[in-house]
Amino acid sequence: MSNSLEHLLANNRAWAARVEQERPGFFTGLMAQQKPRYMWIGCADSRVPANEITGLDPGEVFVHRNVANVVVHSDLNALSTIQFAVDHLRVEHIMVTGHYGCAGVRAALLGQRVGLADNWLAHIADLRLRHRKRIDHLPTEQQRHDVLCEINVIEQVGNVALSTVVQDAWARGQPLTIHGWCYGLKDGLVNDLKVSISDADSVLDIFRAAIKRYPRHDSGQPLQPEEDDE
Repeated sequence: MSNSLEHLLANNRAWAARVEQERPGFFTGLMAQQKPRYMWIGCADSRVPANEITGLDPGEVFVHRNVANVVVHSDLNALSTIQFAVDHLRVEHIMVTGHYGCAGVRAALLGQRVGLADNWLAHIADLRLRHRKRIDHLPTEQQRHDVLCEINVIEQVGNVALSTVVQDAWARGQPLTIHGWCYGLKDGLVNDLKVSISDADSVLDIFRAAIKRYPRHDSGQPLQPEEDDE
């Protein structure tokens, strides 16, 4: 096996030449200023490239990625990236994007050990336990996995919306909307989970409405919408 990455460098040179030929001055324009309207918070999975999925050029989307697209209030890496995007780049939209078939979500669903990442995925395992009545009654593992992928995105949208960075932006009247998406590896399509939040006052209502789309099932009782969330 060769240790050389020369083929990747050759690909880069060919790509840069093609872009410059098709769009003269493209890279010069990128050097001048970074002004993306969008931030993408997604999974580190190599099959989920933010720019390609959304059809955006380099410079048009600011990206943060980690295993299973988790945003927690103790993660200074994610929060610092969000703060830079919101306060300095003045992005107008943050898309929290999970994907069906996520290995991290599957590990949390099945209780599989993967190593050090178990500590990170414990955040999703907690979600799986908290929402077990919305998940365990589903007849197939695929359905349970898909629902946990979606619930994870909805929860992370809530976490982003409740962060001090976003709350402060809304308090000063800055236009900013948080969205929740789930990407399909099988067809390349994005599923909008209808959990877009644009102001501090609507966070709880929109979050609850999104979660309640997944009915709870108590053992021995029929499925039915609940009056209050867990």
